[in-house]
Amino acid sequence: MSRWVKLGGALVVIAVLLIVKEKYIDFTADDIRDWILSFGVIAPLIYIGIYTIRPLVLFPASILSLAGGATFGALGGMLYTIIGAVLGAALSFFVARRFGKNISKDTSNERVQRIQEQLDKNGFFYVLIFRLIPLFNFDLVSYSSGLSRVRFTSFILATTIGIIPGTFAYNFLGDSVAEGDWKLIVGAVLFFVAVSVIPLFFRKKFQQSDLKGDKSIE
Repeated sequence: MSRWVKLGGALVVIAVLLIVKEKYIDFTADDIRDWILSFGVIAPLIYIGIYTIRPLVLFPASILSLAGGATFGALGGMLYTIIGAVLGAALSFFVARRFGKNISKDTSNERVQRIQEQLDKNGFFYVLIFRLIPLFNFDLVSYSSGLSRVRFTSFILATTIGIIPGTFAYNFLGDSVAEGDWKLIVGAVLFFVAVSVIPLFFRKKFQQSDLKGDKSIE
């Protein structure tokens, strides 16, 4: 019974966070940029701090990444976004490992169970794949990893490597829009589309093989 109570409590917390997000957290990338810049020299620290706690309020990472590019430029935004995203992923990992260890045992969804098994067996590889290929929500992967037996060092390393392409794409796009140069904007959009679409070609094959128990790449 205690496990069901914990699961119910977790669902209530998530529901409250979603309500707060919908009613009180309604910012655009430009709003975030202006607010962050108001802090002057400590703006990067504010941005990293916001990105770190973002998973706890379920705020869209894409908007923050675009704001990062618009605020700090493509490369600066990418650096600060990676630092914040990795810290946020670590926070989600430890929250799940500390408070939700028993929840994963209660699931009856076969697909979720297979994902959990793959994370247990080959954590680094599967975290890397999940970061590179948009199979699942970023925060879901972080929380699921915390519930599995993935080593923290493997999780962090795979996360850091896996988010580089997408992070640069979002920050490059945000920077280009802020600059207002149509050539840059077109180039950024094309790069963004490529980074977003190319992994989809691998998604179907991965779902059909690995998540159905194919052991060939373990």
